[in-house]
Amino acid sequence: MLIKVPEMPDHSSQLVQKLWNYCNILRDDGLSYGDYIEQLTFLLFLKMADEQSRPPFNRQSPIPEKYSWAELLKRDGDELEIHYRHTLEELGKEPGLIGVIFRKAQNKIQDPAKLRRLIADLIDKEEWSSLDTDVKGDAYEGLLQKNAEDVKGGAGQYFTPRPLIRALVDVMRPQPGESASRTGTICDPACGTGGFWSSLTSLFAITTSSIRNSSRFLTPSSFAGSSWSTASRASAA
Repeated sequence: MLIKVPEMPDHSSQLVQKLWNYCNILRDDGLSYGDYIEQLTFLLFLKMADEQSRPPFNRQSPIPEKYSWAELLKRDGDELEIHYRHTLEELGKEPGLIGVIFRKAQNKIQDPAKLRRLIADLIDKEEWSSLDTDVKGDAYEGLLQKNAEDVKGGAGQYFTPRPLIRALVDVMRPQPGESASRTGTICDPACGTGGFWSSLTSLFAITTSSIRNSSRFLTPSSFAGSSWSTASRASAA
C-alpha cells in the first residue's frame, strides 16, 4: 500500500514563488541560481538564529552580537554590503558548527540596494521559526526543483524530487523497531537537507499512530549521513 503524503501546501508554494521571483531580479546582476540559494541560506540562518534568541524560545544565539541579524537590519547602502561581507568572513573563522557552515562564505550580491531589499523586505517580513519544519523544507526543495528545471543539466547533485523520495521510502520501508531496545541505523550517505529522513519520520508517525510514539525509537544514532554542500549544511542545521 502506498502512503499518501500531501503535496506542497499553498503557503509553501507562495513562499517559493516569492523567493524565486526575487531570484529572477538578481539574475540581471549575473547571480546564478546556486549562488542565490547559498546567499539565501546564509541570511535565513542569521535571521532564524535571531528569532530563536527571542521569546518564546529565549535561546542563546550562536552568532556573536556584532554579526547578528539586527546589525544587518540597521545598515543600508555600501555600509550594509561591507558589513555583510565582513560578517561572512568572520563567521567562517568561528569554532564549531558556525565555522563549518560559513567556511569560505562570500557575498555574491554586489548591489547594496538589492541586498537591502532581500534582507529587509523579503526575509525579515517572515517569522521563519514559527513555520512548520515541512514548510521550510518545501520552500528550500521548491527552489532547488525550480533550479533543476531551469538550468541545463539540472541540479541532481542537490535535489531528489519528493515523489521519488516517497516511492523509495515506500518500497524500502525501514522500521524503527518493535521496542526501544532494538537498535539500527538508517544511512543516507548524500543526505543534503535530510529529505529522506523527513519522509521516514512521516512514515513512522503513520505506522506507529503518532510522532510521540515513533520518537521513542528515533535517537541521534538512528540516522547517519553527510552532505558536501555548504548551503545544505546550513539549511539542515
